[in-house]
Amino acid sequence: MAASVVNIELHTFRSPKFESVVGEAVNFFSGTPIHPLPPASRFFSGGVYALYYVGDFKLYRPITALNRKSLSKPIYVGKAVPPGWRTARAVERGEVTTLYMRLCEHARTIGQVKSLEIASFHVRFMILEGVESDLVVPIEAALIRKFKPLWNTLVDGFGNHDPGKGRYNQARSEWDVLHPGRAWADRLTGTSPRLENIIAKIKSFKGG
Repeated sequence: MAASVVNIELHTFRSPKFESVVGEAVNFFSGTPIHPLPPASRFFSGGVYALYYVGDFKLYRPITALNRKSLSKPIYVGKAVPPGWRTARAVERGEVTTLYMRLCEHARTIGQVKSLEIASFHVRFMILEGVESDLVVPIEAALIRKFKPLWNTLVDGFGNHDPGKGRYNQARSEWDVLHPGRAWADRLTGTSPRLENIIAKIKSFKGG
């Protein structure tokens, strides 16, 4: 068969229905209850979540000011997909605590740094299971676009993990430079971002 010029329009899928479903999910998310970080009781399945800050860290005062009126400005948005999600392997409900475990992991991270207090954080989350679990990634992306959370869009590294033995020649993330304390991050030996540059970016951050 002879080669032909690719007509992009013939390969581009668009669906107003998909946009509508994601929008409906985002609206639902914004009305879910607020909990401390981590939530007081274990729950199952995966989903999408947002962390809200209301503390006294000087650079985050504009965020705190918004959230003390109503928790409306996430500082971080994330997701937790259940095991087997990418390979379509079903996992029984009651076996998976992925989302809860992720929130506990974030609580431990915050608990290791001196510049932040876990009591200054709250969380909102939405559970997605069954066929709705296919919406985890697009809903996370939609929430990040909508709220432009600082730790997603500007200060990178909050969600990073220990790279493991033999890989500590990497640089510390911007988040770890700004909030030192994670034991594994303190072992990283690469050339890290400069603190003054990070501070300058935060001060100029508009964030929607």
